[in-house]
Amino acid sequence: MQEFSGYETVIGLEVHAQLLTRSKLFCSDSIAFGLEPNTAISPITLAHPGTLPKMNRKAIQLAIRMGLACHCEIVKENYFVRKNYFYPDLPKGYQVSQHTTPICKGGYIVIKLDTGNKTIQLNRIHLEEDAGKSIHDVDRDNTCIDYNRAGTPLIEIVTEPCLSSSEEAFLFLTELRKLVRYLDVCDGNMEEGSLRCDANISVRKKGEIKLGTKVEVKNLNSIRNVKKAIEFEEQRLIECLEKGETIIQQTRSFDADKGTTFPIREKEEADDYRYFPEPDLTPFHLTDVLIENIRKAIPALQQERVQNYVKEFRLSEYDAEVLTEEKKFADYFESVTRNTGHYKPAANWMLGPVKSWLNENKSEIEVFPIRPGDLASLIDLVEAGKLSFSMASTRVFAAMIESPESSPLQLAEEKNLIQESDTSFLQPIIDEVLVKFAGKVSEYKKGKKGLLSLFVGEVMKRSKGKADPAVTNQLILEKLKSE
Repeated sequence: MQEFSGYETVIGLEVHAQLLTRSKLFCSDSIAFGLEPNTAISPITLAHPGTLPKMNRKAIQLAIRMGLACHCEIVKENYFVRKNYFYPDLPKGYQVSQHTTPICKGGYIVIKLDTGNKTIQLNRIHLEEDAGKSIHDVDRDNTCIDYNRAGTPLIEIVTEPCLSSSEEAFLFLTELRKLVRYLDVCDGNMEEGSLRCDANISVRKKGEIKLGTKVEVKNLNSIRNVKKAIEFEEQRLIECLEKGETIIQQTRSFDADKGTTFPIREKEEADDYRYFPEPDLTPFHLTDVLIENIRKAIPALQQERVQNYVKEFRLSEYDAEVLTEEKKFADYFESVTRNTGHYKPAANWMLGPVKSWLNENKSEIEVFPIRPGDLASLIDLVEAGKLSFSMASTRVFAAMIESPESSPLQLAEEKNLIQESDTSFLQPIIDEVLVKFAGKVSEYKKGKKGLLSLFVGEVMKRSKGKADPAVTNQLILEKLKSE
């Protein structure tokens, strides 16, 4: 956007995260993903006359956990409000929310830019119920409604308008998704809609203080799409200003196939929603004891783990960062380290063979078939010189994938892969190799020391990979010196 360098972009994000509860925010209906349409519903979800909501304690606790991790002020006196806006997929005809009375105020999340760290200020985190789902491609003439999702508990994380590029938005969402997963607040699965983002975007001339007219791009379902939508909108808005056109505050949607946005409606103001306290839910008070107990239960987050890995395991900061990108991957690694003291080799295995297998199979560590203790045993075999890394990472590792109930030692023995370090086994093979390559031995003695690898390689080949490379190397050197 070189020709528009006189402008700057201002971005605020609203992120909806579905909470990891078993039931809905105000009733016991399941929130499991993928159920048959309209099977996770009850009279409360369907807003039958005479039904009353009841608050989900776990949802409140998860909202507090998220707020504490984001350095928010936890509001002790809380209540819900009705947001009066017609949702075709909410049977009540209104949404129950804390939009104007958030449980968490302020706070921040830090992102890492090439130029250094930047603190992204939060406005609030509040609780609300999700709407259902309108389906337009099942019936040619009618829109179908699935109420399963209606009432699902959400937190909405709202930033201040303090992001200035699509890259910052990308990094913020990446960090946020990592955080909700570490906290077990949300699974962060954007493809299934459990994490969704609305982006508020405006542009202004550099040096101006007043914000430009904003547009909101709704329901972006991937971090990459958020980035693309912002890039398209900032270009569109600047072009409008350059042409002297008036920007209309509106809600827009993103066409992922075309990489463009399109208008849905003119944007409503807060007054349009006619907020008032929800009369069917009593206000609730959060005690200091409850908040402190939730704070104590917060698990170690990524940066704390990075510091621990560098200090305790003597790993590089890069290795520690990659190992801790995903909480469950880091959990698995720590389980391995509880079974072996070879921390650096364990990290190499996790970032090498294990990660490669996960990528090739498009799988997560939760379905990785090898138990942490067995991987640790395989690492110990290699570090003890009983198994070469080459054989361990290819043949034995593959066998463990196929037969996860078998121990690595058992599989290595079955395949006759245990390395030989016995001199009586290795010496005859070494003698044969040096006789066969007598000419190369002469060249070696005249200064071509690189030929040592030829001799070692030939011994490995004749022993079918069973020769211990370190012992073989030492025995060859001793033999060459004695001749």
